[in-house]
Amino acid sequence: MIEPSIEHSSFTLERHYEAPPGRVFAAWADPTVKARWFSGPDDWESAPHELDFRIGGREVSSGGPPGGPVHTYRAVYWDLVPNERIVYTYEMLLDQTRVSVSLVTVELKPAGQGTLLILTEHGAFFDGIEPPARRAQGTGSLLEALAAELQVQATDSSLD
Repeated sequence: MIEPSIEHSSFTLERHYEAPPGRVFAAWADPTVKARWFSGPDDWESAPHELDFRIGGREVSSGGPPGGPVHTYRAVYWDLVPNERIVYTYEMLLDQTRVSVSLVTVELKPAGQGTLLILTEHGAFFDGIEPPARRAQGTGSLLEALAAELQVQATDSSLD
């Protein structure tokens, strides 16, 4: 049996994107676009991504390696300032076990022709199931996937 425990942790990640804040914000807000970059590894099975991007709206994403466990992300949006700020809380579950609850702020700042994204997460991690450092690494991977998505969009728009 796992001994009940809680670990509080915070991290901040910064990324510079060669896209204006409006395009970066739209990549978070558009359900089709977000489903492309906000996902697990290619070999994972996944359920359809659900996104209601508005204050009070919810987001659900789940998937995992064949045979499990299923990783489930459930978020609620609390504050949205178009092209500037996204604030949400979310919980992560492995199968039916809640492993963490977090508050996240995403700031989008103009930086030359691009955007400086600053993501800060404050989390409560339960029972030693997932170390906070792994969460920071996974979030960093998602931000890299966002960079790739923005690059594809830039390439596609230059073909028009």
